Amino acid sequence: MMSRPVVLVFLLVILIITSQFEWKQQLANEIEASSIIPQKQQQISNREEVIKEKIILSQEKNIQRLNELVQSLQLQLLQCRGSNNTVNDTETFTASDNELGKQSILDD
Repeated sequence: MMSRPVVLVFLLVILIITSQFEWKQQLANEIEASSIIPQKQQQISNREEVIKEKIILSQEKNIQRLNELVQSLQLQLLQCRGSNNTVNDTETFTASDNELGKQSILDD
């Protein structure tokens, strides 16, 4: 049988070795956990960027649509002004034609 000091040293060495394995495992778990957090933050950040880009694209499409509507309304306004001028010119022409006709009848 082994002497007591040898057995104690042997047990002490086993205890040290097993505790180091546990510490290494704990460190590995902590490192893994700390690396998972930045990965999740990166994923969240990437999702936010994608959502922001989609919102910007949607707003740009809405702005483009609004610009097209403004151009259409401006064109309609110009057409209305043109038809109003034509109507006014026609009325002015008709009124002056009537006055000339009346004057020629009075002159006769």
